[in-house]
Amino acid sequence: MPTDTKRVRGPEVSQSLSRFICKPETTLPSDGTRADGRNRDQVDVRPVFVRCGLVSQAKGSAYIEAGNTKLICCVYGPKETERKDETDMKCGRLFADMRFAPFSCPERGSWIQGSQEKDLSLMVLESLQPAVCLHKYPRSQIDVNVMVLENNGSALAHAITCASLALADAGIEMYDLVLGCSIRQDGASYLIDPTFLEESGSNWASGENQGSLTVSFLPSLNQISGLQSDGEMGEETLTAGVRTCIEGCYKLYPVIQQALVKAVRGAAPPPSES
Repeated sequence: MPTDTKRVRGPEVSQSLSRFICKPETTLPSDGTRADGRNRDQVDVRPVFVRCGLVSQAKGSAYIEAGNTKLICCVYGPKETERKDETDMKCGRLFADMRFAPFSCPERGSWIQGSQEKDLSLMVLESLQPAVCLHKYPRSQIDVNVMVLENNGSALAHAITCASLALADAGIEMYDLVLGCSIRQDGASYLIDPTFLEESGSNWASGENQGSLTVSFLPSLNQISGLQSDGEMGEETLTAGVRTCIEGCYKLYPVIQQALVKAVRGAAPPPSES
């Protein structure tokens, strides 16, 4: 059998390092305290760090860090449409691509985009489209690329926020910023901005009102641009969950605004001396 001389091959009897990693506890406390110190049934989102303009090759970029969840987004365009048969003379087109880095999850993934990443990309696209003034960019396309560097829960919600911030940093005309927030419903109680362990369905008992909810919200216009729900939840529980997510978005709004203002002031030319 021919051998690959360009890389060092490990022993054929070697074992994966994941076997020796200490796995976290699979049971969650049912009282009011969560593993990271936050409380149940309270709009207590994780502290967020945001920065714009990190990638110089892109028209706009943003980086967001919420707990151990880290994402980066790059925006390219507006540019000429690659496929002439898809050219729209009246408005532009928006493309979104969301991927997980192979090292972002406990189990190493692949660079090939899977079905989950395709579904998440579609959700990001549907959440951003109502906020972008595509009629301002006829015969053009705008590409939004989101990369999850570390996934510790609520990746979709923070991807929507990061992509919206990158679009604003690129100077794309928008009606409003789009903020994302998610909750994990556990019967009568809920956990906002859940971690990877909290949003994993295998760690929860079966019963009524077991599911997760992600809401995309335009805070200035007070409108919802996207909603994604998994599991089984009653009508009243779902309505209360949407209101909770909206309240969580309002808590994130000042942080996002401050980061965007800081980026605009940093990119502005210095005042001329008269």
